[in-house]
Amino acid sequence: MSTLSLEGKVALITGASRGIGEATARLFAAQGAKVVLASRKIEEALAASIGPGARALQAHTGKEEECLALIEKAVSAFGKLDVLVNNAGTNVHYGPLLDAPGPAWDKTFEVNLKGYFWCTREFARHLATRGAPGGVVVNVASVLGLGSSPLQGVYGMTKAAVISMTKTLAVELAAAGLRVNAIAPGLVDTRLASAIVKDEGLSEEWMRRTPLRRVGRPEEIASAALFLASDASSYMTGQTLVVDGGSTIG
Repeated sequence: MSTLSLEGKVALITGASRGIGEATARLFAAQGAKVVLASRKIEEALAASIGPGARALQAHTGKEEECLALIEKAVSAFGKLDVLVNNAGTNVHYGPLLDAPGPAWDKTFEVNLKGYFWCTREFARHLATRGAPGGVVVNVASVLGLGSSPLQGVYGMTKAAVISMTKTLAVELAAAGLRVNAIAPGLVDTRLASAIVKDEGLSEEWMRRTPLRRVGRPEEIASAALFLASDASSYMTGQTLVVDGGSTIG
């Protein structure tokens, strides 16, 4: 069996209705996993298009009680969970950091950071309850969490915090056999990034400092998630895998 195979595994992907989340769910299913697709609105048709090994669940991961219920329902769907991909995200303020209103801070931190923590905590508790070492968490962060993020400061701070949380939980959960890693995508063609992708000036600025001179595809981030979720990365934990066309070196 390939080390990239997820045969026999059950994976929960948040923010799975489109973009990186959808691409990840489809790739995981193709590699043998049963997948639970979580999103703000239940996506039954999307799950059906993936196949009988896919289930759609509704959850607003910016709310703690919904994160708890999500893990419980995901376990009920297939009897267990082995992989958690924290991918749900929002970016509600674009502009100078000093102009960011309080509600924008609250919503962005609740979805991008607290939701990741709440889901990971409940996932870890599930693994402990069933005495199952070998679980994997993949956190979708961003290159904006690795350096400055002008005009996207609140979003960038949440992603920097996700990277920090990834490292801390990797240490604290290692004894339980749980690996925790992150992905830092660059500019990817998703609805979340559409304000940049569709703006000629902004996209040109990104391309100027991206050696591969193009925008990433959701499927390319999904491939990184597969690597981190599979046994191919069995000796990795606490790491952030940058997938950005070279923009952080350009």
